[in-house]
Amino acid sequence: MNDIKKEIKKGIKLHVLNTDKFKTNLVAVFLTTKLERETVTANALISAVLRRGTNNMQTQEEISKQLEELYGASFDCGIDKTGDNQVLKFYIETVNDAFLPQANENILKKSIENILDIIFNPLVENNAFKTEYVEQEKNNMKQRIEGRIDNKRRYALDRCIEEMYKGKPFGLYRFGYVEDLNHINEVNLYERYKQLIAQCKIDIFVSGNVNEEVENIISENQNVRNLEEREPSYNKESEKNTVKQGEKIETMDVMQGKLVVGLDVNSQNEDEKYNVMIYNTILGGSANSKIFQNVREKANLAYEAGSRYFKYKDNIFVICGIEISNYEKVLNLIKKQLEDMKNGDFTEEEVENAKKAIISSIKTIDDEQDTSITYYFGQEMSGNQKSVEEYIERIGKVTKEDIIQVANKVETNTIYFLRN
Repeated sequence: MNDIKKEIKKGIKLHVLNTDKFKTNLVAVFLTTKLERETVTANALISAVLRRGTNNMQTQEEISKQLEELYGASFDCGIDKTGDNQVLKFYIETVNDAFLPQANENILKKSIENILDIIFNPLVENNAFKTEYVEQEKNNMKQRIEGRIDNKRRYALDRCIEEMYKGKPFGLYRFGYVEDLNHINEVNLYERYKQLIAQCKIDIFVSGNVNEEVENIISENQNVRNLEEREPSYNKESEKNTVKQGEKIETMDVMQGKLVVGLDVNSQNEDEKYNVMIYNTILGGSANSKIFQNVREKANLAYEAGSRYFKYKDNIFVICGIEISNYEKVLNLIKKQLEDMKNGDFTEEEVENAKKAIISSIKTIDDEQDTSITYYFGQEMSGNQKSVEEYIERIGKVTKEDIIQVANKVETNTIYFLRN
């Protein structure tokens, strides 16, 4: 699968992932803007309001009817954090025209028209969003934000990140804050929408068995033609700006403790991050990892135990679900695994097994359309252009010495514990 990129106009980039592996076409549009405390809640709310209706399809029922007429096309949208940026994501999936019962229906063109209509031609009344839609989505967003505590594992990870990046963009919650919702109405939200569209980076991905016609469909689309050329305002580089917090203990009515240890990796360059991936897999990123085996399996001190690597921020987070009384024991065991990694107390076999696990995962990138779009969008954001084959080759070159070098750069930043 090749990523063919073309700037449709300044600030708007088309990515065509041409593949005949699927019977569907997937179109994704990503709006990337800076993560900022003043706008994070409004941006999240905008994505929810946009899906409610357009000037051409004024209700969700009308949108659903249009999707049904496209042989049951599916539409979805969401919010994500990518480094120091907030990303509004929109997807529409349709059957490929080659598999339709009638020729020349051009479902791809119609699906592109629909998703661009939803994003760039929202329902507007008296120079504002529809009041009813805004108020309903404010209530939905309030429930979503307040409901973040329901998933204690995710909540603990988010809280550790918030402590490590206190006052920094990456510390912001991607859906925003309840207190902001009181100040948002249909008028100022529409004003924020116009600012967002005028300033954000726009990436349009089309995955499927498509031809050069797709470029003409998008570039000639009236909604795209109406967009101004711009210098996108987003964070091209993700700053390493953690604030060391030490130990942070939070109490809540929980049956099980959630321990998160936030680590700074301190990579020197983008290429070194491949070494970190192997390091993390050996440390806690797989069922054969040191943390999983020593904390959960051998010591039987955790219900879950592992680690995740956040490449954009160069942080590793060790995450364990434990009996609250075992806090000190588990923390000491984690510290021992970190020291063992620094001392090279792991085998060449572990290195090779970690490589195999990562390469096996890389090989599945092209097996799902949304996964491949996520991969190529990540490359777009990092500026690190590597094909899947080059990615695999680079992982294969990592040595035990490389991993020990990474281990000796790792520093504990924040220890967060959620307990009763």
